[in-house]
Amino acid sequence: MFHLMFTLPCLVVLVRWLWPLPLSMRAKLASAVVLLLASQYHLWSRLSSGSVFSPEFPKPLVILFNWTFGAILLLAVFQLLLDLGTAVVALVRRRRVAIAPRLRIAIGIAAMLLAALGVMQAIKSPPLKDVLIEVRNLPHEFDGYRVLHLTDLHISRLFDAPWTRKVVDDANALGADLIVITGDLIDGNVARREADVAALRDLRAADGVWVIPGNHEYFFGHAEWMAYFAGLNMKPLDNSHAILRRGAGQLVLAGVNDVTAPRSGAPAPDLDAALRGAPAGVPVILLDHQPRNARFSASRNVALQLSGHTHGGMIVGLDRVVARANNGFVSGRYDVDGMTLYLNNGTALWPGFALRLGVPAELTRITLRRQVS
Repeated sequence: MFHLMFTLPCLVVLVRWLWPLPLSMRAKLASAVVLLLASQYHLWSRLSSGSVFSPEFPKPLVILFNWTFGAILLLAVFQLLLDLGTAVVALVRRRRVAIAPRLRIAIGIAAMLLAALGVMQAIKSPPLKDVLIEVRNLPHEFDGYRVLHLTDLHISRLFDAPWTRKVVDDANALGADLIVITGDLIDGNVARREADVAALRDLRAADGVWVIPGNHEYFFGHAEWMAYFAGLNMKPLDNSHAILRRGAGQLVLAGVNDVTAPRSGAPAPDLDAALRGAPAGVPVILLDHQPRNARFSASRNVALQLSGHTHGGMIVGLDRVVARANNGFVSGRYDVDGMTLYLNNGTALWPGFALRLGVPAELTRITLRRQVS
């Protein structure tokens, strides 16, 4: 079903774009074969590693697949819009309107160029984004406290060891008091990703590096990965919390499992368990990979929830679809019944669809301030 879903855009391109072009039959058949092979990127990924989520090809080939696959998707959208516009013109003029070959060629070139730009935007190192968030009842000792929020690193053949090293060096240069990583750190098992994640051991912050699982950790052995992260000097939060202290001031840092955890036999997210034993009246910062349960978090007096998962929607326009699948949340800051939800666009994204157009990645430095009544 997964492969069929991604085959449909290719069929649109073959039937509505390629076939009407004034090309020889041999050229059309050759082009059709190339397009069909490119559209099955996720099938080739499964054959390379056993999982559509972990393409184990050389990095240049992963980039090429993402470009061709992205161009097919964009071209299918452009062709459907062109067909719709042509149908409207035909209705107005009350006669059949033909689409000029040069117009088909133009949208093909536009799709290829935009896909190339999208891949370039996706794979570059994430820029710094500074965010100021006011927290109710924040102890004065934590006023100005800096939290570096990383999420959706998707360390893989695409986001490999040099990319990870650059992110770690950029993160350490920011001098954060706390580093949190809200899931989807990897795509692949420990044996395949060991060298690529090694640089994470060097992340440094005064109050440590804390991590929760995302849905992708459960695809590749959640328990093994969380133990491995602990060995990299990262502190896992699995439906649990820790207390951060500055003098007499306290903050509760809590983390929950991903909502997909039960599918692999792991415990479901349990915020009540995560907060059990936490001191009353102390502001809670919650790490939850997906944003969909933000309203429930707000009902448990969480002050700030940090999430990822959506990648910000990746492409302007597509972000509206992603929002509908995540209870209306897709990117940036939200006030949810008095709680602040910050939804990070992602430090990287899944190598199976590595395009960004108008939705940049981010290395997010959050500065906490006392809320002024």
